[in-house]
Amino acid sequence: MSDKKAKDAQKAKVYEIHCPSCGAPARYDIKRKIYVCRFCRGTVGINQALAAHKGFRKIQHQKMNESLKNFTLQRAKCTGCGAEVVFEKNEAIANCAFCRKSLVRKNFVNADTIPELVIPFSITEKEAKDLLSSWCKKNARKEEAKAISEKIEELRGFYLPYELVRGPVTGSVFREENGGIYDCGGFVDEVFVNCSKNLDNLLLDAMEPFDLEELKEFDFAYVAGHQVKTPDITGDELEQRIDAEVAENYRPIVQKTLEAKAVNVSIDSDKVLRMPVLLPVYYLTFDGFMAVVNGQTGKVSVRGLKEAHYILLPWWLKAIGSSILSVGAIVLGMYLFGAEPDLIKTAAGCLGLILTIVFFAAYSYERSEGKIVSGEKKIFTTKGGPYVRERGLLVQSKKELKKPVTTPLFFMNINGRWETVEIKFTSFLRVARMFLIAFVVMFLPVIIALFLNGFHFSQINLAGSAVWFCLAVPLTPILLIKYGRIELYYNPWIYIVGENGKKTRYKPKKEKLFSSDEIKEIIVACLTPPALFLTLFVVFVFISMCYLTAFGFME
Repeated sequence: MSDKKAKDAQKAKVYEIHCPSCGAPARYDIKRKIYVCRFCRGTVGINQALAAHKGFRKIQHQKMNESLKNFTLQRAKCTGCGAEVVFEKNEAIANCAFCRKSLVRKNFVNADTIPELVIPFSITEKEAKDLLSSWCKKNARKEEAKAISEKIEELRGFYLPYELVRGPVTGSVFREENGGIYDCGGFVDEVFVNCSKNLDNLLLDAMEPFDLEELKEFDFAYVAGHQVKTPDITGDELEQRIDAEVAENYRPIVQKTLEAKAVNVSIDSDKVLRMPVLLPVYYLTFDGFMAVVNGQTGKVSVRGLKEAHYILLPWWLKAIGSSILSVGAIVLGMYLFGAEPDLIKTAAGCLGLILTIVFFAAYSYERSEGKIVSGEKKIFTTKGGPYVRERGLLVQSKKELKKPVTTPLFFMNINGRWETVEIKFTSFLRVARMFLIAFVVMFLPVIIALFLNGFHFSQINLAGSAVWFCLAVPLTPILLIKYGRIELYYNPWIYIVGENGKKTRYKPKKEKLFSSDEIKEIIVACLTPPALFLTLFVVFVFISMCYLTAFGFME
């Protein structure tokens, strides 16, 4: 077998799913929820894929126990945080690198706590310190940089325990503020989940990604010069971390889809493949400060001291903001139609009071109080590609190594069948329609008047539509709320995505305000005396407004 084929076979053995018919790699089809061969189109079920990886760990444990016989190692367990590390017998270790408490040494004789896969260190300890020092100099004004620059010499290298996660996930997402719940599903690839109880998961996540081309079977020879931290979380805690990390990977996509920052993402990852692996990390922590350097790529991540926050506005502040925007839009419309400055000022004052009352009444149904939704602490990271060696020197690659994130698909139960859908909220077409409806309602007599006078804007007399404006001013913001807030924010357009990728708009049946029979009854009533006289009067007044607006008052 050639070196290339051997390498491909090793990679496949570790984290690829292969077709049982032709042996080619199989990719997960999110819509069909099954692995599909890229060549012969053969399929591999999720449970079948999970079963294919069960024997790997048993074989690796046997190899590691045989390898352990050739090394004299010790383990040290912290009396404070409980962290346990494995190291060479003669290595000098004073205190726990994770909490600064004392360590209790014992002989290491059991390989069962060590993951079977490893990505070796590529960055030396001195190089890692130089990279962290460089970050501190570039961010000298940050409090974090000032404190860390004085402790850089305490940076130490560890092989930290992780789970390499790869496979299908399902979940649900919703907005914190009056949002609907939507089902989603996807495929996660190359997600590493930290298996250390007291380490910051998001900080470690920020220093990723790693290059899986360097993934190897673990051998105790890798311990030379470095320490190996053993996993110390339970199976339930690990599952919770996997779900949380996948949710964080999906969060930016969900925020963009739902058009909101404060979103909740709930993930179920019980069908993924989980492979224990050791990752190379240089770690530094003291007095609440934390910094790590990726031991393979050289990427630096530093935990900020302050937490991120999302502010949810109270209903009354939304009402005031909407009033200001609406008055501004109406004033602009009057200016474009040539209204006199005095009329615009008077209208702005009157409209401000009326619209404020209207919007306060419209938004009061929410009764949502303003609150601050706390997020995680901000993480600072370095930019650019991974560091590689050229002629013995460490240089930064121009090609950035990106973490693969497969865009999740959304699903909806339509007529008893789960369909793949695409969700659209404030599309250009919907926003344009919203403003068009509001504009037409506000200036309907003016628009008709322009048709009557041949579009002579100079002849338009807005005073002729005064009665209409008195009615339209409170009605227009109600329409804006209806189509701008309720329709856009609460009722997204749903597109069913077919097998060929073709999208079809799904229009659920809406409950009608009036039935066809009720509409007929209203029309008949309006055309029957005595209501007929009121109908004719309204039509006469409207036609008169249009005429007076088009040609002005006769002298």
